[in-house]
Amino acid sequence: MTPDEIERLFTRDDGAYAFARWGRPVAPVVFGVDAATLGVVKGAFEAVSSLTGHPLAETDPELGSNCMVFFFRDWAELLDVRDLDRLVPDLAPLVARLKAAGANQYRVFRFDEAGAIRAAFVFLCMDDALAAQPAEELALAQVVQVMLLWAPGAFRDRSPLARAGQAVILRPDIAGVMRAGYDPVLPVQAGDRSHALRIFARLEASA
Repeated sequence: MTPDEIERLFTRDDGAYAFARWGRPVAPVVFGVDAATLGVVKGAFEAVSSLTGHPLAETDPELGSNCMVFFFRDWAELLDVRDLDRLVPDLAPLVARLKAAGANQYRVFRFDEAGAIRAAFVFLCMDDALAAQPAEELALAQVVQVMLLWAPGAFRDRSPLARAGQAVILRPDIAGVMRAGYDPVLPVQAGDRSHALRIFARLEASA
């Protein structure tokens, strides 16, 4: 992966470079799935935690859970979730926009004073396209996308996943970027494109 390719992964539609990673252990909770699917999602979190070296936790001392994943059939269901409008401001207009756009997923991030990810909310409206994906594939893709602040178009044309025989795995180049992004030497937040060069240098060193 070249420095330019890494840069594009974190360059927003307005041209701004914006990287952030979690600054605290991730304490996930999943809503709207059965026990079997819950185990698959938790397994995806554990796999990505092992890859990046960033810890998971049972609870967050400030928020209880700081990474909430919601599975549902209709966007309007979110309006019935107790106190969610306190965690996600302007929830009703957001739901209306997403429903009108025919969206099937959305992620909301919150940040701390240092610019690190403090909390994240993942919304998955299980339309035919998402429902057709194997649970392992869907879970891994979502966890990957919530562990870093990727650009909105980072995976628009190419999934972060790949096939290895019958198994679905994280693409090696994306795995390398994630591992490098969590290097303790690098900042938890970056708005300068030179940050992409620092990730690239770590990829080269580990090659």
